[in-house]
Amino acid sequence: MYPYQYDPRFQNLFPPGGGQGFPSFPPGGGQGFPPPPPGGGGQGFPPQGGGQPPSSPPPAFTPAPKLGSGGPSLYAVDPGAISGCLYRYTYIWPRNGRPYWFYPTFVGRRSVAGYRWTGSFWVYAGVDVNQIREFQCV
Repeated sequence: MYPYQYDPRFQNLFPPGGGQGFPSFPPGGGQGFPPPPPGGGGQGFPPQGGGQPPSSPPPAFTPAPKLGSGGPSLYAVDPGAISGCLYRYTYIWPRNGRPYWFYPTFVGRRSVAGYRWTGSFWVYAGVDVNQIREFQCV
C-alpha cells in the first residue's frame, strides 16, 4: 500500500507543467500541504512557471538501501535532511509499499511533494515524511 491513494476525480487538479505557476491545493492546504504563497517562490515552493517535472526519466539503476531491509526503522525521516534532495532524482523506500523514484519540489514540516515516476511518466504526488523509511538522492 502506498502512502497515498490515486483518485481519478483529482486527475485534472494538477495539469501537466503545473499551468501558470504552482498548482493550487484545496482550501486550508489539505493533506498537510500548505497552499503556496502569493507569487510562488520561498519555503521550497517553485517560482511562477516552475515546479515542472523532470524532462527525462529517472536513472536506469536502482540504488541499494543503506539501512538494509532487516526490520523497521525507529526514527522518522528528518525534513531538513530530505530538503537536500530538492530538484534531484530521489529514490524513496516507504515504510509500507514498494520503493519508487521521486523528484521533490517542496519540503514542509511533515510532508514532501513533487513528482513520482510511474514507470512511464511523472505524476504530481505527496507523502508524509513519517511514511518514508529511507531515501537516497542522486
